[in-house]
Amino acid sequence: MSDQVRIIEVGPRDGLQNEKTPVSVAARIAFIEALVGAGLHTIEVGAFVSPKAIPQMVGSDQVLRGVNHHPDSEFHVLVPNQKGYDAARAAGAKVIAVFASASEGFSRANINCSVAESIERFKPVVARARADGIKVRGYISCVLGCPYDGEVKPQAVVDVAKTLWDLGCYEVSLGDTIGVGTPLKARHLLRAVAGTVPMAHLAMHFHDTYGQALANLYAGMEEGARVIDSAAGGLGGCPYAPGATGNVATEDVVYMLEGMGIATGVDMPKLVVATNEISRLIGRPPVSRVAAALNAKRAAR
Repeated sequence: MSDQVRIIEVGPRDGLQNEKTPVSVAARIAFIEALVGAGLHTIEVGAFVSPKAIPQMVGSDQVLRGVNHHPDSEFHVLVPNQKGYDAARAAGAKVIAVFASASEGFSRANINCSVAESIERFKPVVARARADGIKVRGYISCVLGCPYDGEVKPQAVVDVAKTLWDLGCYEVSLGDTIGVGTPLKARHLLRAVAGTVPMAHLAMHFHDTYGQALANLYAGMEEGARVIDSAAGGLGGCPYAPGATGNVATEDVVYMLEGMGIATGVDMPKLVVATNEISRLIGRPPVSRVAAALNAKRAAR
């Protein structure tokens, strides 16, 4: 294991957009500021999407403008189409993310079009971003299973990953959206995709529905993957995947990595403070095992 792992904090976007309780622009900015203060410097902060479809992300332009003063941090925003791209660029976006699914059933349920049609929609977005000098990150959902189609073949993921890579995405994040993956499947998937996209440009985005996320991340690290998407407090879920819990918790990832001797630069007490505040606002305790343990320890003093 090398001692370099990059954590992408996705709580303010992928986490909060799937929480039922909306959080104000001011509170989202405060949350991001707290995460930066805790040592997380690559953060997904919003989504330029329809307010009807995802009301939790309303005001993402204000959020981005509110945090863009950090020169040493990188803030990502989700952009599904050209209208979203125009708004993101006007708000000062330097990194955008586009989404595709590895599963036809999920693509139709989520954005009402086929996988191929979804790629055609964001092709011009990627082209414009690259022309404007804006980095593009690609996400693939349902890489280890789909709530509608069941098993997803690795080749389907490889095909979408190749398309994103060929379009010019600098990194491809592999999302186990419903958290059904297990370590051996995660290992085989990464090995398959790395035949097309270099391992250094792959990220692991694993949800913890069945408690397998950390084990899957470790298996991926053994294969050479070094980028992890996680959400403070295990925020999130998936509205199109019944029963899906949130992303793997950043606290749990940091605890595992630090315990392996891999420095993350994250201040755990500050991270837990940020998690506790956002958890208070959404009205439920953190899903993170580490945050829960540290909170109980503090309460017992």
